[in-house]
Amino acid sequence: MSLAHDAREVLVRCAARALGNAGLVNAYGHCSSRIDETTFLVCASQPMGMIASGESGTVVSTEGPLPAGVLGEVRTHQQIYRRRPDVGGIARTFPPNVLALSAMRATPRARHGFGAYFSPPPPLWDDPQLLRSDEQASALAEQLGAARAIVMRGNGAIVTGATLEEAVVLSWYLEDAARVELAVRWAGAEADAPVLSADECSKRAVTAGGIYERMWAFLTRDDPEGA
Repeated sequence: MSLAHDAREVLVRCAARALGNAGLVNAYGHCSSRIDETTFLVCASQPMGMIASGESGTVVSTEGPLPAGVLGEVRTHQQIYRRRPDVGGIARTFPPNVLALSAMRATPRARHGFGAYFSPPPPLWDDPQLLRSDEQASALAEQLGAARAIVMRGNGAIVTGATLEEAVVLSWYLEDAARVELAVRWAGAEADAPVLSADECSKRAVTAGGIYERMWAFLTRDDPEGA
């Protein structure tokens, strides 16, 4: 069942502020929630942690030019939603540890529980430029494929989820996986530290038991519009 418009607006604002408060975005970044097969709601074009209660987002079509005032990289949302009917939410983030790894042309490996949600490792978009054309956005969406996330060299990440809440939670998981990966490399243990097998990842990356719901509640705990 589709969310009512007002409820979706609240969801997008809460998600934006959660990403900002968790340090997963700064002055830049955006998130969106799918409305139906051809439209989605993207947050206001402002620093996400500063989006005020009651501030409206913008409805965007998956086809055609972006509406006036919508950030240029929202083209990536268009292209991903167009290709991935399983995706209901997208977060464009700038997590510090993910950024540091990406500068080395690396993405997190599945070395602990939260990393298990990204197996195989997220692909690397090996271009530090902003995605300001439909051609770039289309190529990135193609490289993303069926993965949950794609890391952009020196330029953050894009994380998808069945819902926007899931995309926000997975954004936190991705940053924690990058934190562990950097710690392993800093210790000089990259070759010796184990990586979870595909079977281990499949068993560990569960969605039951309120896993996503608990992290969403944690990330939105002080939000003025949060439930």
